[in-house]
Amino acid sequence: MESRQKGFVDKIYYRIGEVGRITGVKPHVLRYWESEFKEIKPIKSRSLQRLYRKKDVELILQIKRLLYEEGYTIAGARARIRELAQGDRRQMSMSFDKQRLEEIVIDVKEALKGIREILD
Repeated sequence: MESRQKGFVDKIYYRIGEVGRITGVKPHVLRYWESEFKEIKPIKSRSLQRLYRKKDVELILQIKRLLYEEGYTIAGARARIRELAQGDRRQMSMSFDKQRLEEIVIDVKEALKGIREILD
């Protein structure tokens, strides 16, 4: 997801007003989306201000695109966000499996070389 939006400065936490300016989504809509999308999880400061992380802001931009540009309903966008998250997890798992498989192949090659030396 493209995070170089107008006013998007890389920092650890963003207040709700900053998120509203970055995403073009009003704070009351952000609060509503928090109740509809469990993936949006701002932490609360001691003064109970919502503090969003970069991944929350990127998710909000994705939700906005799904709702406003692609015409999804809230339920449809929620389902699509879950599908994308599952796909990301599968991709990470496959990437890990491929890396582990490559390590095993290297180990087997080394073992076969050792056997060849013994037989020669």
